[in-house]
Amino acid sequence: MTYREAIEELETILRALETDAVDVDDLTTRVERSAELIRLCRHKLRNAEASLDRVFDTLDDEDEADELADEEHEDEEAEEDEEEDEHDHLPGGPSRGW
Repeated sequence: MTYREAIEELETILRALETDAVDVDDLTTRVERSAELIRLCRHKLRNAEASLDRVFDTLDDEDEADELADEEHEDEEAEEDEEEDEHDHLPGGPSRGW
C-alpha cells in the first residue's frame, strides 16, 4: 500500500466516524484499522526521511571533497606562482631590466 492510499483510507474512515452513524463494533474495527494505517504512514515517512538524509549526506561529502580538491589546486597554483617568481629573479632572467 502506498502512502497516498493509506492517507485516503484514513480520510474515508474519518469521514465515516464524523457522521456518528457508526456502531460500536464497527467503530472498534475502524479505529484499529486507522492505527495500522497510521503506523504504516509513520514507517514510510521515517524511511523517506532516512533516504533523503543519506542523499544529502552524500551531497555534503561530495561538496567537501570538491572543496578540498579546489584548495589543493589553489595551493598547487600558488606554489607554481612562487616558483615562477623565484625564476624571474635569477641572473639572466626577465627581471634584469634590459
